[in-house]
Amino acid sequence: MNPALWISKTGLAAQDAKMGAISNNLANVGTYGFKRDRVVFEDLFYQTQRAPGAALDQNNTAPGGIQYGSGVKIMGTQKQFTPGSTINTDGKLDVAIAGQGFLQVETPDGNIAYTRDGSLTQNADGVLTTQSGLPILPAIEIPAGTTDIAIGKDGTITAKVGGETDPVELGQLTLANFTNPGGLQAMGGNLYRETAASGEALEGVPGEEAYGELLQGSLEGSNVKVVEEMVEMITVQRAYEMNAKMISAADDMLKFINQQM
Repeated sequence: MNPALWISKTGLAAQDAKMGAISNNLANVGTYGFKRDRVVFEDLFYQTQRAPGAALDQNNTAPGGIQYGSGVKIMGTQKQFTPGSTINTDGKLDVAIAGQGFLQVETPDGNIAYTRDGSLTQNADGVLTTQSGLPILPAIEIPAGTTDIAIGKDGTITAKVGGETDPVELGQLTLANFTNPGGLQAMGGNLYRETAASGEALEGVPGEEAYGELLQGSLEGSNVKVVEEMVEMITVQRAYEMNAKMISAADDMLKFINQQM
């Protein structure tokens, strides 16, 4: 079989996968706290007919070699944790993370997940949760009749409860950070899971050390840049077309050989 057929097939598969990642990025351009995916490619093994520097005779070595590549594969996908734009919402329970860190939530199976989406709310018991109803950790309960809720840059939540004139402290939001955030596993629902690649979560107070500050009344938008994704989409489309044309050309070459024999 003409090796160009297999090589071009790997190119089609790689570009198709990258188009899927671009589609997902564009679909989530309006998702709070979303981080774009970048696809990483790697060339496949080489068939070496003559190694570079091989001896030609007793006195001379080859300045180059004869090596044929066998295509491309996806090495992985990486989340790009560059900051998104800050969107003002004036929501009392909305918080944007200005810097590094993740809010911690408790999943239904009792494990901890992490999110950059700070669009918070409270359930029927007054417990602070995400929009999907997952409790924020550490758990914070907002009593009935609470007014004038304020969330400080350090995550401290204060409010006036009942008929009190002085605000009382209800709790404090903390952030988790990772040595390698790109190693987190995306779960969907704006959530991430800790993995061996990300390292263990390090909990800290917002605004201290490497942890970002919290901005009340704001949310972090998606870090997807539509123009850049559109350029990437066009590039992928052209690369896909060229690989498809290569398959057609290789097939025509095989037909020519068969007709001549």
